[in-house]
Amino acid sequence: MVLTLYKLDASPPARAVMMTLEALGIRDVEMVDVNLFEGAQFTEEYVKMNPQHTIPALKDDDFAIWDSHAICPYLVSKYGQDDSLYPQDPQRRAVIDQRLHFDSGILFPSLRATVAPVLFLGERSFKPEGLQAIKAGYDFLEKFLDKPYCAGDQLSIADICTSATVSSMSAALPIDADTYPNITAWLDRLSKEEFYTKVNLPGLQQFSGALKSKLL
Repeated sequence: MVLTLYKLDASPPARAVMMTLEALGIRDVEMVDVNLFEGAQFTEEYVKMNPQHTIPALKDDDFAIWDSHAICPYLVSKYGQDDSLYPQDPQRRAVIDQRLHFDSGILFPSLRATVAPVLFLGERSFKPEGLQAIKAGYDFLEKFLDKPYCAGDQLSIADICTSATVSSMSAALPIDADTYPNITAWLDRLSKEEFYTKVNLPGLQQFSGALKSKLL
């Protein structure tokens, strides 16, 4: 096995994959930083591997896959000692898949639309419509979290991927504990997991710092 992860620690999707690797106990991975701010994702070599020129991207020997919502299930399916993070049971997996699609289709787009103009286009404040989209994502997630974890009673890759995004969203729009008690308790629960404290928190600090440096 020769695993190579192309990533940026500040990137929520990259952190999701890194947390999954940590949760699975996979540490023999070559980590390659891709500096989006310098356009490293557009090099000929990178685009040949990943025509979408996004991060993260994973190479497993000669096999390449990108998008955290594809990489994380792949890692569990191939390298997990069991299927607890992505169960084989069709109904449990369907709920996890729904939450992953919710993250990729609702949560992360709201985050990207809000912060990308600040990080990359020179905007000095968040647009109100972006913050409203983040709030709408919070509203949905609060309802989903009627159980301890994002997709039920057990930790899964749905929690890993979604928490990377939501914790980053909170850098733009802080999560009010009175309005969102379920989200607050869920993030607190995850903050006790080693993969979260070891991987997500340092990257989140970088992400938050980059945002603060660009804002008025």
